[in-house]
Amino acid sequence: MKIKLPSYVKVFVKLAITVAALWYVFSRLDLQEVLGTIAQSKFLYLAGALILFVLSKMVSSLRLNKFLVSTGIHISERANMKLYLQGMYYNLFLPGGIGGDGYKIYLLNRKYEVRTRKIFWAVMMDRIIGVVALFCMAVVLFCFIPGMGKYTWYIWILIPIAISISYLALGRFFPYLLRVFRISNLLSIVVQLLQLCSALLILLSLKVPGSLEGYLFVFLISSMVAVLPLTIGGIGSREFTFMLGAQWLGLDLNLSIALSLLFYLITAFSSFWGIIYSIGPGIKLEE
Repeated sequence: MKIKLPSYVKVFVKLAITVAALWYVFSRLDLQEVLGTIAQSKFLYLAGALILFVLSKMVSSLRLNKFLVSTGIHISERANMKLYLQGMYYNLFLPGGIGGDGYKIYLLNRKYEVRTRKIFWAVMMDRIIGVVALFCMAVVLFCFIPGMGKYTWYIWILIPIAISISYLALGRFFPYLLRVFRISNLLSIVVQLLQLCSALLILLSLKVPGSLEGYLFVFLISSMVAVLPLTIGGIGSREFTFMLGAQWLGLDLNLSIALSLLFYLITAFSSFWGIIYSIGPGIKLEE
């Protein structure tokens, strides 16, 4: 017998996980040192990181529209970008970013004569393709981490395996989305490269000493974890992943958490502007 939990119970559980994860992380580091490190970060690097993050979201919006067109939904890039920004705003407060996706699905289903299930899987596959790109880039970066060279010879095989699985799954269950497989993967690589460069600029702003590959690798892993609907807006899960990654790779924990928090602040600042379309007259999808 399948038990369906009320929505408020799910939110409470995710809130509890968020608080527990943040408490666990911050109880094991010097918060004053982390805040001091953030306060001394270089503004110009952070401004560059913000610009790259915004560009990554613009490309991500284009990728989503490719999937929507495959379902028969033809929405202008301008309207789609507004809808994407509004979804980012909702993702700030709702569990795991699913709230923003849910709103997009609801609005598109109300406007266009396309089944909810079809729109849902277009949106979900957009996310999954993004995670596959994150995974492939993490595999590449892993091979450049000092001391990990002994694993290089066989870990590369994971990249064609991941791409093949996503291609076969798309062709088996969602053949109507297969036409955008190549372009969506290309756009996903661009998105993740822009965000990786954004994280790199944050690390430069923090004047992190030594090799940066380990920090960037953990950043990619934390981005995959943050997609999972475990916490409110992904916060907590990213910091917890950074803590584990720092312990595993011998990274500076305070600098790792500073990177995580600064990236979240950039995400929150960029996403907040979606409030413009949440309190106004709404988005005209036909524009």
